Amino acid sequence: MAPTGHAGRNKMKVIIIGAGVVGVTTAWYLTELGHEVTVVERLPGPAGEASYGNAGGICPSFAGPWAAPGMPLKALKWLFDDFPPLKIRPRLDLAQWRWLLSFLANCNPTSFAENKSSMQRIAHYSRHCLSELRLKTGIRFDEADKGVLQVFQTEEEAEGGRRSAKVLMELGIAHRFVETPEIMRLEPALKQADASFAGGLHLPEDGTGDSHLFTRALADLLIARGCRFHFNTAVTALERDGGKIARIRTRSDEARDSEMSADAFVLAAGAFAPSLLKPLGIDLPVYPVKGYSITAAISDDQAAPVSSVMDEHSKVMVTRLGNRLRAAGVAEIAGYDRALRPEARKGLIARVKTLFPDACDYEQIEFWCGFRPMTPGGPAKVGPTQFANLYLNAGHGSNGWTQSCGTARILADLMSGRRPDVEL
Repeated sequence: MAPTGHAGRNKMKVIIIGAGVVGVTTAWYLTELGHEVTVVERLPGPAGEASYGNAGGICPSFAGPWAAPGMPLKALKWLFDDFPPLKIRPRLDLAQWRWLLSFLANCNPTSFAENKSSMQRIAHYSRHCLSELRLKTGIRFDEADKGVLQVFQTEEEAEGGRRSAKVLMELGIAHRFVETPEIMRLEPALKQADASFAGGLHLPEDGTGDSHLFTRALADLLIARGCRFHFNTAVTALERDGGKIARIRTRSDEARDSEMSADAFVLAAGAFAPSLLKPLGIDLPVYPVKGYSITAAISDDQAAPVSSVMDEHSKVMVTRLGNRLRAAGVAEIAGYDRALRPEARKGLIARVKTLFPDACDYEQIEFWCGFRPMTPGGPAKVGPTQFANLYLNAGHGSNGWTQSCGTARILADLMSGRRPDVEL
């Protein structure tokens, strides 16, 4: 899809704050359009936060808000579980309570339908953009296009899957509701599972891949094309001059303060974006929702998943990434708490062992947590701000990997005076 509309603006100097998958894909599309791009990142390299250990699913068919009808009651039931899909840890934090109230306000059928429609539109466009990028660059990131299987353990879950199938049919998204024999054909290793299944939903057009490998490889391609990256460099302030941003203040690992100026600025700092915007009077409704993952080498190829399995019972996603097994789950609303909680590790391992008991050595795993930058309603905040040269690409939540190429390309088109293929 070639962008249509305006002929485009002159080449700009653009500074992007954040080198996660969203920031680096934004750099890619801006560079493609001829702009001079610099990326500033506080960590030693790209994709060190939420892009590092996510579930590995590229799942536009799953794209949708967590704020849904019935979610408040489920969250109450999960309050005292050791390993719930959603865990709220109340804090003396005004931002947390404001976010939670807005989340509750979005848990109604009308808001859910509007938010899901928006997220679906962007996610499917993003899949198209990623496919184009792969063809153009030959980039590799343990990617596979073998579909995703959602499995249901109870009849109640299966009925929810049938309702989802109806929505997917209305949206024109490829899918199949499958019974147990077909589940075993699609994912033979589930024959060893210590669980029974009431049905499944197969999404053949969804895929898998390692967003960390992808982002690092794309950053290397950008560097070869002249894009500059400043790692170990924290942005401490965005300084305004009237209705524009004049410069950013930075501090490097050597504790050296400096400043950088540009024609335009993009904030793609995920869960850390609100603190940079607050001094400018911008209240970005993004809050960190912590997720956990485990990663292990596959020791028995036949005992591991063929592609990716979404376990509806625990909300844990188990994905094959090359010769590795990745499992991710839990949504913990607890502020910027980086604690690796033992109960989360235990719960993830227990559930994956139930599904794939012999896939890997569960004593030899990498245990990780990261902050999903979540908006209360679900859709990311992408586009201009009240400052003429400051743009946002943040708040993708658990859909950052799935939506990154799409929102990056849309934003690059907007900044270049071009009409995007998909409206925000």
